[in-house]
Amino acid sequence: MTSAPWEFKLLYDGTCPMCRREARWLARRSRDGRLVIEDISTPGFDPARYGKTLPDLMEVMHGVYPDGRIVTRVAAFRAAYRATGLGWLLAPTAWPGLSWLADRAYELFARHRLTIGRWLGAEDCADGHCAVKGK
Repeated sequence: MTSAPWEFKLLYDGTCPMCRREARWLARRSRDGRLVIEDISTPGFDPARYGKTLPDLMEVMHGVYPDGRIVTRVAAFRAAYRATGLGWLLAPTAWPGLSWLADRAYELFARHRLTIGRWLGAEDCADGHCAVKGK
């Protein structure tokens, strides 16, 4: 097992205003560096490092443990929240039944995140890229 100074890395879509906001919020709570966030929309990002393609990573949230294990969907959020000490907030999403429901709800959100972002105040979401008003 490879040792790393971080406990979990969250791979997020920086073109999604809500994803960007959540990632920044989590990063501020990771003062000890246990959570690392990586914007998969930046030029030069190489999805092959994770054995994935960019469309794979853009489809749903992904996260990586130092040993290379990848988790997706709500499990990635649970791990990120645990790394910041806030795991208790999402712990119920791992409960039987709720886990399945949380993943389906997240998949629906992920599929429509740019449209939802526009509804909530993002502008210029052409070509799958959004800017947040006033930013």
